[in-house]
Amino acid sequence: MKWYNFLLFLSLGTYLSAQESFRDIMSQKQRAVWVDSMLEYRFEYMLPDLMRREGIDMWILISREYNEDPVMKTMLPSEWLSARRRTIMVFYDPGKGMPIEKVAIARYDVGRLLKGEWNIDVYPDQWAALTDVVQKYKPNKIGINTSEFFGLADGLVSTEKDHLIKALPESYKSRVVSAEKLAIAWLETRSPMETGFYKSLCALSRDIIMKGFDPGFIFVGQTTTDDIVWRLRQLVTDMGLEVWFHPTVSIQRADKNNFDHLRSFSGRPKEQTIQYGDLLHVDFGITYNRLNTDQQQHFYILFPDEMEIPKSIQKAFTTANRLQDILTSQFVVTRSGNGMLLNALQQAKEENITASIYTHPIGFHGHAAGPAIGMWDQQAGVKGTGDYIIYPNTAYSIELNAATEIPEWGKIVRIMLEEDGFFDGHTFEYFAGRQTAVYGLKLE
Repeated sequence: MKWYNFLLFLSLGTYLSAQESFRDIMSQKQRAVWVDSMLEYRFEYMLPDLMRREGIDMWILISREYNEDPVMKTMLPSEWLSARRRTIMVFYDPGKGMPIEKVAIARYDVGRLLKGEWNIDVYPDQWAALTDVVQKYKPNKIGINTSEFFGLADGLVSTEKDHLIKALPESYKSRVVSAEKLAIAWLETRSPMETGFYKSLCALSRDIIMKGFDPGFIFVGQTTTDDIVWRLRQLVTDMGLEVWFHPTVSIQRADKNNFDHLRSFSGRPKEQTIQYGDLLHVDFGITYNRLNTDQQQHFYILFPDEMEIPKSIQKAFTTANRLQDILTSQFVVTRSGNGMLLNALQQAKEENITASIYTHPIGFHGHAAGPAIGMWDQQAGVKGTGDYIIYPNTAYSIELNAATEIPEWGKIVRIMLEEDGFFDGHTFEYFAGRQTAVYGLKLE
């Protein structure tokens, strides 16, 4: 990275640390500068180490316009909203600490960092131009994005793979290997620039949630859960940002309805009218500068004569916080997602916590590449993605729930929490803290 770009990197970090939520959303031009600087850092400083870690000296990514490999999509510069025609990216590591070569077999340069090297006058056929680059560098292993278990690492479509294998000289066909672990590494590893931004991003996301649940907007017996959902969507749109999934707002209350997993994930009523004594749950996430948040929080509608959250509900919430602590204490480099899951569930059982854990990586995608730490319907481990191990400098949505009986309701409630955080290889830290008590809403 050139010295002036590095200074830009530092100045952007200073800008972001000074952001004050709603007042300081970047302009589109500022976002473009941020994204391109982030990519430059990743290409120059991160990619060489990741390629060497995974033992792949050439990585080839191929996509056609509007059918992008998920990995390539994260590599496109800010002014490219899609691939163009057929875009081929080639990364080659010459070893010995030398910089990696970054080439686009395309009619255009791909931003500032990938020089377009397809001279159509010399090679009328794009595949011949690619073959020339391969023969020039003579790689030992050619990584392509194919994967059985990780959809985000399986972005090379069948037609493009067939063309590639057909075009390669015979002596190179046997050198083609899956780049699954390299693709995951690129997607899951966070740069210092990204982790710094994530602190502001998660705080912003929480601020939007709080504004969505503004007591001045909610009227008992009138406002519905769907009203809040669309208020959240509109707030995000008005800020010039996007959600990466449609938010949900659901209710637990002193009635006969059970709040089980199916109701939580697929069987909830589309809308319910809010009443006094309701325990509201929100699931919400935004996208900003190609990074995503995923947060779940709880609000309680106080009765007119109530001054604080019922102790039994707050106790249930504290139990869920304890489950978070149990899980985050399991972060150890090289431990698998399944190992983390089973260890945490066993400790929760020993502490008499009725637990369910379904934590996932977060970053360029909401449900991002990396180890699955349980799924809501797979609490004995997740085949494939759960076997992947933990690496340093990775981010996660700590998503789980603890079921606790509320005596005065005569039923079980599930405190479903989700907060985003970062594992540096030694400790896990939430980007912007976490909710430690149910938010009480005193309505007019």
